Amino acid sequence: MSETPGDSMMNETPGGPRDVLFVAYPDMGLLDLSGAQTVFWAASKALAERGLPGYRLRTASLAGGLVRTVEGLAVDSVALAPPQNLAVDTLVVPGAPDICQTLDSHAELAAWIAAAAPRARRVAAVCSGAFLLAKAGLLDGRRAATHWALCDTLGQRFPAVQVDADAIFIQQGAIWTSAGVSAGIDLALALVEADCGREVAMAVARELVVYLKRPGGQAQYSTLLQSQAADSPLFDELHLWLAEHLGEPGLTVESLAERARMSPRNFSRVYKQKTGRTPSRAIELFRLEAARRLLEHSTQSIEQIARQCGFGNEERMRVTFQRNLSLSPRDYRSRFTREH
Repeated sequence: MSETPGDSMMNETPGGPRDVLFVAYPDMGLLDLSGAQTVFWAASKALAERGLPGYRLRTASLAGGLVRTVEGLAVDSVALAPPQNLAVDTLVVPGAPDICQTLDSHAELAAWIAAAAPRARRVAAVCSGAFLLAKAGLLDGRRAATHWALCDTLGQRFPAVQVDADAIFIQQGAIWTSAGVSAGIDLALALVEADCGREVAMAVARELVVYLKRPGGQAQYSTLLQSQAADSPLFDELHLWLAEHLGEPGLTVESLAERARMSPRNFSRVYKQKTGRTPSRAIELFRLEAARRLLEHSTQSIEQIARQCGFGNEERMRVTFQRNLSLSPRDYRSRFTREH
């Protein structure tokens, strides 16, 4: 099929289909691309059933033509339009497993993204696509998510980026980033919900047999699992004990040090070295995760959950939720309860 890249990527008149442009490049991850594309395809199907315009999807690369994914499947693409000729609703950048090694070879693509971003209503990165957004300067001073295994590298390579190792996806103004691979589906569902409302997003989730949403503030994997995945098993037993005693009022760094049979000073030093977090931060995250689960699955009051998880009262839990998730426990339950 022959297309004029500049024309084919332009939005139609208001009320028409929304253009979504997927940026392709060699050795990108196939699911990073196809997972999000399938969500928008299903949304268009649901919208058509309601007599509403849907999404117009384009896949484009610097040179156009076939682009080989890291899995070996080639994806057809048109050539990227000059940034000054581009006007799309959503620009989506997939990730690549070896992006840390190949990022410098994508300087031209990153420059295109930097120039094109102001022409899009929003820009989204799936998984390690965040590295391309960072190289384009779009994440400076912003919170961002990427695959959990690449969080440290992203932060080290781009110190101006505030990397969140816990989030499934993050919205910072017009910039959206997501965690690893399948989290691109969560991100795309959130974009569809923002555009079309919950009812359409629910229809898409049912079509694809996925959850409507893992919360943007939900951990990529549990705090306990993350702790156990650290290099050293030194604190595994302590973490299991901590998860079962979150509600104890005397739970402090000193009590954890005593449990670990270490002096508080040495315990704090070694714990931070082995886990990457201070003991106080670990206690907070364990409590936060426990509270999230109860808010999603139980009918207990927020005050009861706050006491059970060791926050002491609802206000202290509210402050913790705002600091970590940018929403209150009440709003979290309203948005993410499994009963919805």
